[in-house]
Amino acid sequence: MQSIEQFQERVRGAAADKQPLRIRGGGSKDWYGQRLEGEILDTRGYRGIVDYEPTELVITARCGTPLSEIEAVLAERNQMLAFEPPHFGSGATLGGAIAAGLAGPRRATSGGVRDFVLGAKLLDGKGDVLSFGGQVMKNVAGYDVSRMLAGSLGTLGLLLEVSVKVLPKPFADITLCLDMPEIEAIRRLNEWGGQPLPLSGSCWHNGRLALRLSGAQAAVDAAVRLIGGDIMANPDGFWEELREQRLPFFGGEDALWRLSVPSSTSAIVLGGVQLIEWGGAQRWLRTDLDAATIRRSVSAVGGHATLFRGGDKSSGVFQPLAPAVARIHERLKASFDPAHIFNPGRMY
Repeated sequence: MQSIEQFQERVRGAAADKQPLRIRGGGSKDWYGQRLEGEILDTRGYRGIVDYEPTELVITARCGTPLSEIEAVLAERNQMLAFEPPHFGSGATLGGAIAAGLAGPRRATSGGVRDFVLGAKLLDGKGDVLSFGGQVMKNVAGYDVSRMLAGSLGTLGLLLEVSVKVLPKPFADITLCLDMPEIEAIRRLNEWGGQPLPLSGSCWHNGRLALRLSGAQAAVDAAVRLIGGDIMANPDGFWEELREQRLPFFGGEDALWRLSVPSSTSAIVLGGVQLIEWGGAQRWLRTDLDAATIRRSVSAVGGHATLFRGGDKSSGVFQPLAPAVARIHERLKASFDPAHIFNPGRMY
């Protein structure tokens, strides 16, 4: 198994030689972000669950630990990663899931990746091991660096180990299907979202809305009576297909854009086809429109747009940062990775 000392030697050598390193676990998300650059620093050999306290709802594991292994161990105790990280491949690792910062259908009601990160160990660009946070929320004080690592795409350092909060699986789980047009679906989702209903996932596409309800049996039954609709057969398969983007919608040839907007935003007319998640806050768009047109329209409603898959990355995968925010990013990068060796150009 790889050791921290081996990582340190590699990082210090790369910093001295100004040799970029490309941090890589299973490679299941190599397509995400800007360009890939540098010699591969493979994390898969540094794996294993360090600590798991089911009664405390916390699991700590090394970066190269397969996501499937984490989820299998949690399932034995009827627990789960509530942010439902997509794998996008059999080799997905915990470190990659945290670095990518991507969450699945439960995100809107349970929280995103950074909401569940309690602590982390990071190998910085000087080869030093830094520890942040811990295994309980009260350990978090000052700048919450461990959560900042979620979604950083490995640009700040090598995430060695992470402690993540887990949750019990719900007692009951039912998915309802209702036929309705886009504007009505957005209105109803926001209406239901403002009520004490056990919502845990939503998906509208092509005139059909799927709504997942999870929680106590009595609460789920009451919500079913209120909302109506048909009960979906094999809902677990559907939500997994959505999370892993294996539904037919995601198989098109046009560029796939991820639009993040206020949930109450009405229909966004940009041509192409759309799929709506997270109560209206996340909208997937397949279109051949140019980036400037898409971002201008989405910015006008207070949102931002990410070129998720395919398309021309020369216009930038992620929404351009405001100058003040860009300067903060630059200072953070310089502080953690002064030689700029980790995943250069992966984000901006």
